[in-house]
Amino acid sequence: MTEALQSTARPRKRLLRIVQIGVSLIVVVVIFAGILPKIADYSSVGETIASLTWFELLILLGATAFAAAAFWPQMIASLPGLKLGQAAVVHQACSTVANTLPGGGVVSVGVNYAMFRSWGFPDSAIALSVLITFVWNMFMKLALPVVALVILATVGQGSIGLLVAAGVGLAILIGGIGAFVLMHRREGLPGQIGSVVGSVASFMRKLVRKPPVAGWGEKADRLRTGARRLVATRWVPLTATTVVSHLAVYLVLVLAVRDVGISAGEVTWPQVLEVFAVVRLLSALPITPGGLGIVDLGYIGGLVLAGRHHTDVPLAVFQAQVTAAVLVFRALTYGLQIPLGGVAYLIWQRKRSWRNGSSPAESSADASP
Repeated sequence: MTEALQSTARPRKRLLRIVQIGVSLIVVVVIFAGILPKIADYSSVGETIASLTWFELLILLGATAFAAAAFWPQMIASLPGLKLGQAAVVHQACSTVANTLPGGGVVSVGVNYAMFRSWGFPDSAIALSVLITFVWNMFMKLALPVVALVILATVGQGSIGLLVAAGVGLAILIGGIGAFVLMHRREGLPGQIGSVVGSVASFMRKLVRKPPVAGWGEKADRLRTGARRLVATRWVPLTATTVVSHLAVYLVLVLAVRDVGISAGEVTWPQVLEVFAVVRLLSALPITPGGLGIVDLGYIGGLVLAGRHHTDVPLAVFQAQVTAAVLVFRALTYGLQIPLGGVAYLIWQRKRSWRNGSSPAESSADASP
């Protein structure tokens, strides 16, 4: 019976995967072959990129390396006992999965679990690490548009569109913090929510002829206990590393914008921050792997709108500069991460000493539910 259900589910999963890949390809082709050429001529974009000096490229590569490495301490803060090298391997491998597969963000969680388990971390500590880093990263993404808008308003560069975007982010942020605090303080609430979610999941699984899930309420209560303990002892390094890691990615964008010749008089750094913050929220939509195409278009459109009335060069040249800056930024923070993730995966496969050493489960006990 079980084998029959599994054989029925496989074609559905395969069909869903094909549809996801097809939609992603269509979106990417439409944006890069249909929309972006209307914004900027690719030959002019190529000339702008080719004009970058070796010194500028080296600085950009250094900033990119720092931005990637800045996420590793956050993982260490969320999972006691994790080594720096292990954090680097997990982050790079999961980034590659998220950047190359439709729905890669969900798949990368599975890769995360597989790597951590191979090093002896218990499932409870892994789940806690995944949950805490997700919440902290989302809080940062929601807070950035608000911070950027405050800066823009202070220097007199705010707008109605940015106000609306920041207002939505602020509302979601307040709601998220409120829900987090409520689950942190109210005994039994996470268990009740876990039971409800488990019932819904069981119903959905029943529709595809899969067995129901069980014990989600108890697991949610244990997760809450572990989360309270971890946050109480490590909220400072968690918050600090989260802020630094996101701003490090923003730094790469600012450097790319300035290196292609866009001056502060055309697009100020607070405007770049606002565009960066708003587009980072858009990247949460799992339409294409890593937001390919959609994120690029968001950055280009936002920066063009921010500086089109203050250009020091003809508008066509400015649009080519913006497109060049965004493509360089995305090549470094998106494209370059893919082969690095492949290298990280090979390191995980071959670094047997991490698996043969003492189990980190004991050092993670203080974070385990």
